[in-house]
Amino acid sequence: MATALMLSGCAEEDSDAISEWAVNVGGPSYLGVEGTRYAAEQSVSGGTVGQISVVKGSQDRVLYQSYREGDIEIAHRLANGIYDITFHFAEPANLERDERIFSVFVEEQPIIKAIDVMLWRDGKVRSALTVTVPGVEVADGTLNIGFAAQKRSPILSALTVSRQTRTDDSRELVWSDEFDKDGAPNPANWNIEEWASGVVNDEDQVYTSRPNNVRVEDGHLVIEAHKEEYEGGQYTSGRLQSSGKADFLYGRIEVRARLPEGRGTWPAIWMLSSRPFTYATTCQDYEDWQGSDDCDAWPNSGEIDIMEHVGYQMGHVHGTVHSKAFHWTVWNQRKGRILVDDVANEFHVYSLEWSPDRIDIFVDDTVYLTYINEGNGWEEWPFDQPFHMILNLAIGGAWGKGGGPIDDSIFPQRMLVDYVRVYQPRQ
Repeated sequence: MATALMLSGCAEEDSDAISEWAVNVGGPSYLGVEGTRYAAEQSVSGGTVGQISVVKGSQDRVLYQSYREGDIEIAHRLANGIYDITFHFAEPANLERDERIFSVFVEEQPIIKAIDVMLWRDGKVRSALTVTVPGVEVADGTLNIGFAAQKRSPILSALTVSRQTRTDDSRELVWSDEFDKDGAPNPANWNIEEWASGVVNDEDQVYTSRPNNVRVEDGHLVIEAHKEEYEGGQYTSGRLQSSGKADFLYGRIEVRARLPEGRGTWPAIWMLSSRPFTYATTCQDYEDWQGSDDCDAWPNSGEIDIMEHVGYQMGHVHGTVHSKAFHWTVWNQRKGRILVDDVANEFHVYSLEWSPDRIDIFVDDTVYLTYINEGNGWEEWPFDQPFHMILNLAIGGAWGKGGGPIDDSIFPQRMLVDYVRVYQPRQ
């Protein structure tokens, strides 16, 4: 029997993204929960200042209490270089989706096209939306940002401009799967799920252990979805998890992967508790709790989504943290979004850094979600227990069909995983 790997007691790491400039649009200076210092509004002009009293979905609610709406322009002196820019939005008006649409430009080049805050934030007003754009170049000593309206006026709550300064010299590799042997995934590392359709999230696929759905081939884990009738479902796909074989408590986890494309695909790299009943209050012992309406192992035990992607919105990658206090069913989950154009054509590294004090989620070393342990108990921080990895490609479901029905012409579709690696600080 394999021994589960427990990574505990890792020291807190310094944040890998160093803030060069952050501004609270329309508002006062503010020290963010994760340590970012937001200046009182500067270098921002145009539009009018507005106020929101309560905003959901962020640990930094102060950032969203003020905003500008209208013909906004930003011109800020900044050393030439490559930056990651995170925009903070919250819809202040009682609008529906498709009622406010605008684009964002840097140096007159579009970097966010046709943003619909209500659509991108699940149709909820006064809910925090963060959008990170990596690799933005400043070449003339000034960061120039403009906005163009398609419907109504643009809005903006805050802005963060950061450089990547990653160093990994302090870490050592403690567990990995390089997927270098063709055939079935290594049974010492992975359990292959076999599920009917509709077990969770109204997903349409049947998960199987068949080689045409799950296999290792040419140095990659292949999770492949097909349009086919099988055991009562209309689609098949694969889902692997490492519970009882590789369970992790803190450390850095990296997954290098290439994603599928097309409306209806919903791939994910994520984690669930390996002790799901620790904080449960309504479950029977050893109940099959996933998809249960009666057992509260989820959300009480927590969930960390390192990467989720829905094929109707190519190039948008999501990272999310769920807990009893903050989860999607109450539309208050802690969530970040990063724009990466070529996720279906190129491999990217999707990673998590997790300590007793904070969770940071990255794509290619750009951090786009940070969640801080504020010491308010397990309802907000159940992440003091071992978690396990899950790799899956869902089809349809509540989110996968959010942009319309499944496009049956796209199949088969694959998620390819090059490696999974786990690091911890050197002792």
